Amino acid sequence: MEASLLKHFETLDDPRVDRTKRYPLMEILFLIISATISGCEGWKSIRDFGVMKLDWLKQFLPYEEGIPVDDTIARVMRKLNTKQFENCFISWMQSVARVTEQDVIALDGKTLRRSYDTASNQSAIHMVSAWRSANGVVLGQEKTAAKSNEITAIPQLLNSLAIKGCIVSIDAMGCQTEIAKQIVKKGADYLLALKGNQGHLHEDVTAFFSIAKKENFKNIEYDFYTACDAGHGRVERRSAYAIDVKRYKKLFSTVHEWKKLNSIVMVESVREGSKFKTTETRFYISSCQPSAELLLKTSRKHWAIENSLHWTLDVTFREDESRIRKGASPENYAIFRHIALNIIRKDTSVDASVKRKRHMAALNDKFRTNLINNGII
Repeated sequence: MEASLLKHFETLDDPRVDRTKRYPLMEILFLIISATISGCEGWKSIRDFGVMKLDWLKQFLPYEEGIPVDDTIARVMRKLNTKQFENCFISWMQSVARVTEQDVIALDGKTLRRSYDTASNQSAIHMVSAWRSANGVVLGQEKTAAKSNEITAIPQLLNSLAIKGCIVSIDAMGCQTEIAKQIVKKGADYLLALKGNQGHLHEDVTAFFSIAKKENFKNIEYDFYTACDAGHGRVERRSAYAIDVKRYKKLFSTVHEWKKLNSIVMVESVREGSKFKTTETRFYISSCQPSAELLLKTSRKHWAIENSLHWTLDVTFREDESRIRKGASPENYAIFRHIALNIIRKDTSVDASVKRKRHMAALNDKFRTNLINNGII
């Protein structure tokens, strides 16, 4: 059953010369995936898992030569072609997690904080990930050298994804005319956070909503939707105002530069507790029709990536603490974390957190087998 996963990785080039290929590449990959699902977080612990669970691993692949030492595993991961690995991952995900109409695909970046390597003058790796909000899985990722390079990484990631019919949400770094054009060309819609990096448009939009609100939106056609959440001793009310930009395009000097721009949106969030009250206002542009409900829910789903992906990687997989840093290892192991997270998230056999499921996989061979079989077919 694991073949449906490993099949997508068969095109990976083995970076080793023939005389050092004692341990098949697919066996090493499957070992790392299984060990990462089971809570392992470094080459030595992955090696330990393989030695202790060799009989279990042999249910899936031969492992005739046993388990490689941790230095061998590390050496392979340093040299593995990251771009090929990313493409194999995306191919696998497209086969098991087909997107549907109006799925929200959130693109956001995260720095692997301890992946810098002073000895080789390598800065910390920054990964831009595509996250599907419907089921909380990663669809793909692209490496950049720094957060400032997200603008170049996002188009490359979009090129590799099947996003037709989806809504792609990106924070202000990705609010670029060419990125909007690319999303529309691929048959999707966009919701882009608007900040000062789009000077004239940002100034026009903020001025428009400022005046409209002072005048209580008199003579302004708009759609409105509000939602309220309560919990943890606080209440949060979010309100969205959506405007059909075509009706007021003379007020926005640069709207003609944006492909299929249909809506401008203002979202106000008010959080109240017993001793505090905060207000935050955010602005967006979108190719979607000006439905305040749809656009508010889409913006909300985008920010869920912080808790559902970044927080989980940091807290459950301890990504920010990882000292894996040599060669291509940091970005390659980031992909392994995404594979493990997707397999765990796909499991519905037990109502438990990702952390608990990793612990259960470490303790119970049958549960780990179910995760592997159910997560990759």
